Amino acid sequence: MRNLRFTDWVFVAVAAAMVVVGALTLFRPSSGPAHSAHQRVAPADLVPAAHSDGLSEAESGYRFERVTTPSTRGPAVPVAFRILGPDGQPETLFLDNQTKQVHFFAVRDDMHVFQHVHPTLVGDTWHTTLALTDGGAYRMFAEFVPLDTKDPRHPVVLGVPFSVPGDTTLVPVPAPAAEAVTDTGFTVTRVDEPAQPTPMRPQTLRFAIRTPDGAPVRALDPHLGAYGHMTGFHTMLLSATHLHPVEPLGTPLVNGELSFQAVFADRGEYRLFLEFAHGGKTHTAAVTVAVT
Repeated sequence: MRNLRFTDWVFVAVAAAMVVVGALTLFRPSSGPAHSAHQRVAPADLVPAAHSDGLSEAESGYRFERVTTPSTRGPAVPVAFRILGPDGQPETLFLDNQTKQVHFFAVRDDMHVFQHVHPTLVGDTWHTTLALTDGGAYRMFAEFVPLDTKDPRHPVVLGVPFSVPGDTTLVPVPAPAAEAVTDTGFTVTRVDEPAQPTPMRPQTLRFAIRTPDGAPVRALDPHLGAYGHMTGFHTMLLSATHLHPVEPLGTPLVNGELSFQAVFADRGEYRLFLEFAHGGKTHTAAVTVAVT
């Protein structure tokens, strides 16, 4: 075997380096989920954004500060809290979101108890009361739109857990169904397709509302600056999803139908609470939807 010249050694070294680089490129870990060669990834600006979900007490620089947390049963249990801004100071002014600066919700983990109220600001603290006549594990949410937001349709939602001691009568979450009846006798039927929405894909949900005598509602009273208000909660995660009403006030309701734009962030079942006003009263219907 002949001795290798200096130029031969250079050639061998370069070839070896190219092999190493190619191997590193081939087996380099991906920085994200793997995609097939035929799968197209949508640009970031084309992917719909899910709403802030209320799974944390802090988000987007804002933080929920407990002042008075519910710990007893009663028809009017006091709640007080502050919303701290990015500078750590209490925020007391937000954009109107369906006529209110702050929407406040409380749900029990079995979705059997739902409260939607609007706190009153006293100094730098927001105050309200909740009707909590049964014990159990709950979560409360404060929803608001900051003054400097770049997207007024996506409010910030902060959430914190709390519990009410004592015996609790838990109720299983109803299975997904197209129809629900309010305590006041109105029937609400979901009439859109597909029946099972897909996560992170916009979908318009349509609900046909019938009066207690079975007739389609001809008109609805204004409720929070719209024909209705809807909020959904993931039945396992207890995350919140805000849905936007489609028909503006003054638009005739075709066949008594009311529509909402939705983007669900996760798979699973959601309990949707539709509030609407008719005959001078507010009515609430709850529907379970499966997102797959």
